[in-house]
Amino acid sequence: MYERKIPVDLDCPLRLTMSLMDSKWKSCILDELRHGPLRPSELHRQLPEATPRVLDLQLKELVEDGLVVKTIYAELPPRSEYAITELGASLLPIIDAMIEWGLRNTDLFERKFGKIPK
Repeated sequence: MYERKIPVDLDCPLRLTMSLMDSKWKSCILDELRHGPLRPSELHRQLPEATPRVLDLQLKELVEDGLVVKTIYAELPPRSEYAITELGASLLPIIDAMIEWGLRNTDLFERKFGKIPK
């Protein structure tokens, strides 16, 4: 597990919130899980740019933080799936605001990264 070199500022609510979503893929994982539980392989297919190792680590952190719950089914072969918790769902308005901001500012991204496919 990743261990921070600089401690989180416990007096700053913004930094505390960001500490739960501080990676490149956690917000994307929560966004995918808003539609219902997904198996790890389904998440990997939805986010192909992320390596399986990174997704697995970030899923583990999301579970530890209580934003996602992992269910393991006792069957052969064993299977598991991840679902967003009520606490995790409470972050969706923040994610929605970020999506909306991104949609309103596509020209900024096109200047920075080139033409964005629709």
